[in-house]
Amino acid sequence: MNSIIKLASIDSFKNHPYKVENNDSLNELAQSIKENGLLNPLIVRKKSNNRYELISGHRRKLALELNGVEDVEVNIKDLNDDEATILMVDSNMYREKILPSEKAFAYKMKYDAIKHQGKLTCGNRCHKSRDEVASNSKDSSRTIHNYIRLTYLIPELLELVDNTIMYDSRTTLTMGMKPAVELSYLSKEEQTLVYSLIIYESATPSHSQAMEIRKLSKNNQLDFDSLEDILCQKKGNQNEQISFNKDKIESVLPQDLLKRDKRYIEQYIIKAILNYNELSKKEEIDIGLRIN
Repeated sequence: MNSIIKLASIDSFKNHPYKVENNDSLNELAQSIKENGLLNPLIVRKKSNNRYELISGHRRKLALELNGVEDVEVNIKDLNDDEATILMVDSNMYREKILPSEKAFAYKMKYDAIKHQGKLTCGNRCHKSRDEVASNSKDSSRTIHNYIRLTYLIPELLELVDNTIMYDSRTTLTMGMKPAVELSYLSKEEQTLVYSLIIYESATPSHSQAMEIRKLSKNNQLDFDSLEDILCQKKGNQNEQISFNKDKIESVLPQDLLKRDKRYIEQYIIKAILNYNELSKKEEIDIGLRIN
């Protein structure tokens, strides 16, 4: 049922796992809504005291707030907690860019809701719950299991996994899904130790190294020295790489350029280097002519 309600009466979904950032993309959405109106109403459910809980449309709600909108069209659903959680996760899973941490906590919330709905207990039936989560997702049951494992990581390690989406691995420490899943079985104290060594060595473990770390943990043999030995091993695909100071490079680039996408910036820098090489060759020739 669609209704018009006060935007200020809508609260965010409790423990909403998806990040909503006030960035250029959101400003573009706000402008689109201003020009074309709200094409899809927000989905909410009733709370007490004449308030509503937002199930789908957190980015649209923030865009509406930026536009100064007071009244908004909503689709009011009659849902219990588990049904609301499942719809919230499914409604957001097809966003253009989703961080691994967002998927991890979203799948965990949906998994727990499905378990609670069917009053399932763990054991052989946990796999069935993951299959139900996967039934409405492009990810397989096994992949969903791996994402849920990420929720057992300390925030610092989980951030390294998010970095694989947000940054270039040549300039920022990143960690893939497979090693992250292995590390998720360590205790919080062990994970903290691993993270401190990662920062100290400026290197994240490969999948095989993470498996070694997990094995040491299982045998109660994981300490600073054994961990350092593993992280100092040269990875099979590890070659000498050139690293750059991102802040120094950005400080000499035109400010308008920094607003463009990374591919455009990369092409600009490559052209600048090629032009510099050509200029250097010309100067060498001029100097040679003067000497002769």
